[in-house]
Amino acid sequence: MNKHKVLLAGLIAGGLASPLAQATNGYFAIGYGQKSIGMGGVGIALPQDALAAASNPAGMVMVGDRVDFGLEWFRPTRSSDIVGNGVPGVNGSYDGNATHDFFIPEFGYNRMINDTMSLGVSVFGNGGMNTDYGHNPFGVYAQMGGVSNPGAGGQNMAQLFVSPTWSMKLNPTNAIGVSLNLAYQQFSAKGLYAFEQISATPTALTNNGTDSSTGYGARIGWTGQVTPAVTLGATYQTKTKMGKFNNYSGLFAEQGGFDIPANYGVGMAIKAAPATTLAFDVEKIQYSGVASVTNPLVFPPTGPATMLGGSSGSGFGWQDMTVYKLGVSQVISPTLTLRAGYNHNNQQIPASQTFFNILAPGVVQDHATLGATWILPNKAELTVSYMHAFTKTLNGSNSIPAGFGGGNANLSMYEDSIGIAYGW
Repeated sequence: MNKHKVLLAGLIAGGLASPLAQATNGYFAIGYGQKSIGMGGVGIALPQDALAAASNPAGMVMVGDRVDFGLEWFRPTRSSDIVGNGVPGVNGSYDGNATHDFFIPEFGYNRMINDTMSLGVSVFGNGGMNTDYGHNPFGVYAQMGGVSNPGAGGQNMAQLFVSPTWSMKLNPTNAIGVSLNLAYQQFSAKGLYAFEQISATPTALTNNGTDSSTGYGARIGWTGQVTPAVTLGATYQTKTKMGKFNNYSGLFAEQGGFDIPANYGVGMAIKAAPATTLAFDVEKIQYSGVASVTNPLVFPPTGPATMLGGSSGSGFGWQDMTVYKLGVSQVISPTLTLRAGYNHNNQQIPASQTFFNILAPGVVQDHATLGATWILPNKAELTVSYMHAFTKTLNGSNSIPAGFGGGNANLSMYEDSIGIAYGW
């Protein structure tokens, strides 16, 4: 294969990834690579393609020489209801789907440099959040504050990882790996004038176009075959330290800070029969380590530090998340493998924090997946996946501060995605 063409294709995939947005396990994807997605996102102990480094870098040396390209069509459906509010014109239902369809590319390349070591790179969208309310849920508040036309409301967050990876077999059954995570993210917000009164820097709160930041972190991992039928894995990703969103230093805590949380997990893959593989992962996402994500909304602020953008500024109030992933694959014939999976998380948004999370209603908890791979006549693979996140409604009893009229902000979301990948 032409290495330069492969590298160029990877860079193109990375450039295309920037406009994506998604919300599944909070704002993390359920899995990486279409084979993994078809099995509920498992991958810590079951590397299947050159996207393996996104779940566990140790898996790259197990997949050998490989190139993978993929594209996922992602369609979240999100809405919010405000009830029991004392401000005239605020109560009602709000549709956040003015932007509805997202296309998420992926790319992986891995090459064995000798019998026991590999070098590769995985390019993937780590997550994101998007809402686009044509009927702005915060519009009436903005008009009361003197903004005659606050316009549409919402926000868009997109994150991209490029992960160069080294992995090595310690012996025929154990491997380790490390990835350098190079991250790029974009953010924009509109129609949030209602919160000017609690922003430390109101001119850097909303409608300042698209801002971006870069950062870096690392992921390490191990995988080991402990019996002929059982493989275990473990992985840890550091917090990805990101530059600040200067255009939105009056929105995010710590003057525009928005790091990507640390996460870690363990996994098991079981060869239940010659043609049947079961896999199970448990992942912990430490949203509590990022102030802009975990700090609760404070209204009224207790001082400058707790204003939006302050050193201890208000955020979305998210808690840490534990994710459980279960998948099965069945070889039907030498040219066809079928997959299915399930993915469940605890609810990271407390019911008391739903008001500000109208902007980021990532409340879905349960995902069902299907997938298949065909071996083509040229020995390449064509893989497809489907994911459905079941409708979840989170009722926020008394979640709206009295200063905003009180009442309940209720969030609802469901999602669908279809993915396709080509690898060899």
